[in-house]
Amino acid sequence: MRLAAALLALVTLVRAVEPIKIGEIEPMTGKDAAFGQSSHRGVQMAIDEINARGGVLGRLLLLVDDDNQSKPGDTATIAKKLVGRDKVAAIVSGGTSSACLEAAPICQAARVPFVADQATAPEVTEKRDYIFRNCFIDPFQGAMLAKFALTKLGAKRVAVLTSVTTPYSVGLSRVFRDRFLALGGTIAADQKYAEGDKDFRAQLTTIKAAAPDAIIATGFYTEAALICKQARDLGLSCPLFGGDGWEAPELMEIGGKAVEGVFYVSHYSSESTAPEVREFVKKYRARFSGETPDSMAPLGYDATLIVADAIARAGSTEGPKLRDALAATKNFPGVTGVTTIDSQRNASKPAVLLTVKNGKPQFVESIAP
Repeated sequence: MRLAAALLALVTLVRAVEPIKIGEIEPMTGKDAAFGQSSHRGVQMAIDEINARGGVLGRLLLLVDDDNQSKPGDTATIAKKLVGRDKVAAIVSGGTSSACLEAAPICQAARVPFVADQATAPEVTEKRDYIFRNCFIDPFQGAMLAKFALTKLGAKRVAVLTSVTTPYSVGLSRVFRDRFLALGGTIAADQKYAEGDKDFRAQLTTIKAAAPDAIIATGFYTEAALICKQARDLGLSCPLFGGDGWEAPELMEIGGKAVEGVFYVSHYSSESTAPEVREFVKKYRARFSGETPDSMAPLGYDATLIVADAIARAGSTEGPKLRDALAATKNFPGVTGVTTIDSQRNASKPAVLLTVKNGKPQFVESIAP
């Protein structure tokens, strides 16, 4: 009996000191690598800081990360491995909405909470109570951009360029279009392309003939940069703008002078004087050779801290208890703002508008929900 009791005590002790596994799925390579690499840096920073403070519930966090290579289907494969073989307590992901839509049903079925840190398509969290996000959603940024175009740019006629192969772009264009029309604006032209396209001259020639006051391109940074270059080459001088999918250093690297003066939505500004932002930027620069973090890094950082906070409040890593704790997240102070998870498991928080000036993002204004 004494031996059995001793063995039970030993097993209990071992379990108590086993690390808590946190899964991470990122596009570390491929066309969306700028998103994934930045988010991963933020996640790793948070893990290291939490562990330096002693971990959570007396246990260290162990990050189990994998690269979906920006390829369709890979996120689902990784999610199955993380919940089935690795037995992670939760998963965070800086993948696109398309990628997160692959992981969501798998995590839901396994009752493993999943936190998307940059997927803005509403469908990601719909009808799945184990799926969360700590970024704003497309209906918010789409409405924000429609109002900005009309009131700040003075654009009454806007041309829309949509990546029809990307749920994010399709959804953002739809919201923008509906809201802009409701505000009294006119859609001067409505053109489509596929993600990965490199030549947009045909669409831009049609747009030029429509003589819009501004152009919105709702896809990601690589295509956005090429669209800006080709638009300027064709003599289109009107303002160009887009959503948070534009945010990456590659926008400036590829677009060069053609992206000077463009506008796009972001989740934070590195120029903010808020103490938490200044501290994060300082730590990031010290760790990553002086680089200035875009919004994907603090989003990954905040998502990881929110998961750790929920584990601490739940007092457990059990899926249902952790799910309930995440759903109860209120006024969590993060680098990207104060986060409250609403009844649809989305984050209610502000957005910022940036412009490119002298080859660098510059803060324009902050917009509350």
